[in-house]
Amino acid sequence: MSTTSVGRQAEAAVAIYLQQRGYLIIDQNWRSRWCEIDIIAQHQNLFYFVEVKYRYNSDFGMGIDYITSRKLQQMQFAAEFWLAANDAETTEARLAAAEVGGADFTITAWLPDL
Repeated sequence: MSTTSVGRQAEAAVAIYLQQRGYLIIDQNWRSRWCEIDIIAQHQNLFYFVEVKYRYNSDFGMGIDYITSRKLQQMQFAAEFWLAANDAETTEARLAAAEVGGADFTITAWLPDL
């Protein structure tokens, strides 16, 4: 299975997880020339810009460990870019992360406010 396919499966698992908790999925795999966002969701008038990290196992660390300060800067830029490009009525937004693990794509962590 390709890494793109695995990534898409992990993102789909997170989208289902969020929908089951009342989040509306606005977009998945949103890309521009300069940035990308794995999942954009809305819940109670807040936009959540979600980074999805998948690890089959924790031999090389947990997925969340790979969200560095540089990655947070990229996420912030992407969120601001999306909000501006979509004339969002609210600027209330959160950077969030979901960690997915194993062959069954289990959600192992949900961090709604990085």
